[in-house]
This record gives sequence, C-alpha cells and structure tokens, in this order.
Amino acid sequence: QPHIVESGGGLVQPGGSLRLSCEASGFTLGNYAVGWFRQVPGKEREGVSCIAPNDDSTWYTDTVKGRFTISKENARKTVILQMDSLKPEDTATYFCAADPLVKGCWSTPEQYDYWGQGTQVTVSS
Repeated sequence: QPHIVESGGGLVQPGGSLRLSCEASGFTLGNYAVGWFRQVPGKEREGVSCIAPNDDSTWYTDTVKGRFTISKENARKTVILQMDSLKPEDTATYFCAADPLVKGCWSTPEQYDYWGQGTQVTVSS
C-alpha cells in the first residue's frame, strides 16, 4: 500500500519561512501528480499548490503566489513546498497528496488517491 509522509511543519513568526517535505514509499512520488493542501478546523480542505508528473508544471492558489514554491528533489522522490513570507492566515494543517495522473495536476482534493497524515504549520508572534 503506498504511503505518504509529510514533515517540516512547526511554529514560525510572521514573515518567516518553513520548508515542507513530502516523501512516499511504494512509488516514486515525482512520477505522480502531487498536490499540497491545507485545512483549518471547520473549513474545507483548500488546494495550495500542485506539480505535474510529466513536465513539472505548477499551480498555486492566488493567496500564496509569489510566496510559496513547489519543487521536486532527490531524484524526484521528494516534493518540497518552500513557504516564505508566511502570514498568520497560512496557519493550518498541511497535507500532501498524490495521484497517478499522466499529465497535469489537480487543484482540488477529490481527485487525489493517496494522502499523508498532515503536518501542522502555525504562524504566530
């Protein structure tokens, strides 16, 4: 059974940075469509960014454009979400998800087959 693990969350002051990592066992993560999502209690899970398997094209939700960067490392086995200029409203549990899509990536959670357990990001002074 494919297994996904996120890491890198924590507490950071506004304006600071965090680097989230997503790794998988059972398959090469970079060969799948990979998305990062976030959720706060009582709200829907929100798409943050995703990266395609075929050409590494990316998508970002408007609220993180210019601040977050998604990329692949470690021979495509790790997907990184670099988060800079963090704001209190970025506080959430962040989830990594993967889907065996050949091209492109999904910005909504329903299409993803495999999910990690999430990592908490708290932006506060």
